[in-house]
Amino acid sequence: MSLSLTSAILAFAFVTAAGSTAFAAPSNVTFTQSAPSVEAYDFIEVTINVANQDASNPFTEVSVAGKFAAASGDKQWNVDGFCDSPDGSIYRIRFTPPAAGDYKYAITYSQGPTQKQHLGVFKAIDAHRRGPIRVDPQYPWHFIWEGTGEHYFFNGTTAYWLTGWKDERIIRNSIDRLHRLKVNRVRVTVAGRSNLFFGEPVMIGENYSNLPTPWVAERPNDFSHPGFDYTRFYIPLWQKFEHMLRYSRDEDMIISVVFDMNDNKVHPAAGSEDERRFLHYTISRFSAFSNVTWDLGDDLEGYRDDEWSHETGTLIEQWDPYHHLATSHPMKTIHQDRGSAWFGFTSLQDWSRQQHPLMLASRELQKKSGRIIPQTNEEYGYEDHYPKWAMPGSDSADALRRTAWDIAMAGAYQTAGETCRRGTNIYPDMGGGWMNGRGDDTMTMFLGYGHMVDFFASFEWWKTEPHDELVDSGAYCLARPGEIYAAYLPNGGKVTIKLEPGSYEATWVSALSGDKVTLPVVEGPSWTSPEAPDHHDWALLLLRKY
Repeated sequence: MSLSLTSAILAFAFVTAAGSTAFAAPSNVTFTQSAPSVEAYDFIEVTINVANQDASNPFTEVSVAGKFAAASGDKQWNVDGFCDSPDGSIYRIRFTPPAAGDYKYAITYSQGPTQKQHLGVFKAIDAHRRGPIRVDPQYPWHFIWEGTGEHYFFNGTTAYWLTGWKDERIIRNSIDRLHRLKVNRVRVTVAGRSNLFFGEPVMIGENYSNLPTPWVAERPNDFSHPGFDYTRFYIPLWQKFEHMLRYSRDEDMIISVVFDMNDNKVHPAAGSEDERRFLHYTISRFSAFSNVTWDLGDDLEGYRDDEWSHETGTLIEQWDPYHHLATSHPMKTIHQDRGSAWFGFTSLQDWSRQQHPLMLASRELQKKSGRIIPQTNEEYGYEDHYPKWAMPGSDSADALRRTAWDIAMAGAYQTAGETCRRGTNIYPDMGGGWMNGRGDDTMTMFLGYGHMVDFFASFEWWKTEPHDELVDSGAYCLARPGEIYAAYLPNGGKVTIKLEPGSYEATWVSALSGDKVTLPVVEGPSWTSPEAPDHHDWALLLLRKY
């Protein structure tokens, strides 16, 4: 361990205590490393055990800070630890190496004037983990997995209170089911509490609650007046959340960590020390999981403003040593910090059924900001959930599936919510859908979405751009002219496509069933397809024949 690294760590400590005039002194502090080696994009963990802890509040009077570095010395990471026990007897610090090789670290435990230091080394092994998702530097409307360079077709759902299940087996089963349905992203809230006003048959019971308690509470089951102590974290909730993160990571499922939401008014004050402690604790605890992205909050402008979003997003980028992608989720699309470096992708909320032009317009707004990032609508409807302003049927499984295609054909991505109508703690008690992630085999909406995923995975979709001007008949088109043409016909029929000269292999794909029909080789420069095989929506893929 170099002297420069050791010296640097002595000066590096995130200050979480304020206003304390008397400091306790721990009698014995020991450090234990989880393993001598770890796979790249998994994390090494150092546990700090404190005997006879006498801090009056271990969450505010103690900090754990580390510097981790590649042995070559070409890169360093500042990493913060967190308290993992109500009495302050256990702290942890985690680090995720991004590549194989040898690493070293220095950790400092600080409690008032007392500091305890620990130095260590470990090895990272290449196990071909996918790692975090990033914006593709070559095709920045799209995402890639950092560890493998594979492209990531973002196909999301919402399960806000997934960690509300007492039985973690249900959480794991829900993740398994969504994974089988080719969903690869789930929005889950940490602190957002919800009353039962959605009109869904999802009831609180012994095994489920949508009243998360990230802080110690006097009345945890009181929706409006839980009596949170914002200076102390309720450890069991955080441990359950990270169990969910680990299980999801092993299935290559990205979890959008939604810090909070607007369904009640129980929040730490905006910009307060309490709020920043909560945000910092979340990042310190969860950022080592490679499968997270950050969401500043749901329906955000209902309780925070644009200035707060910019300041908080910038702060989160500084705190997160891995710079996971982050976004915000306002109720109106105009509240997007599109030009800021912390802002990794849009998370729009728009419930119209005119998503194709909306997402094209969103791309144009993004261009005007001077930087290109992926465009996503993460809230455009929930299956069978009929808001007052919607026409009956506008949130049916079929309507939402078609809307997903409208979004994808604009070169954008989406998140949809599955039906809750199978109920939780009410007959038949087999569902929960977008509220808690649970579903059963009667819920088939995502089978249709899976056909869309398969279609895009069959060609290099990230190389295409929207080119609706190349098709007629109300069809949509993504193209890399001369190489790839993907058309979507919302109402079947036929389409004329303007092609670059050449020969192309052509295939019909049913957006409803996934069935494929191979067509004769197509010749440019213009081609009119035969009628689609039936009156449902179909996609047409043309790939240049070499």
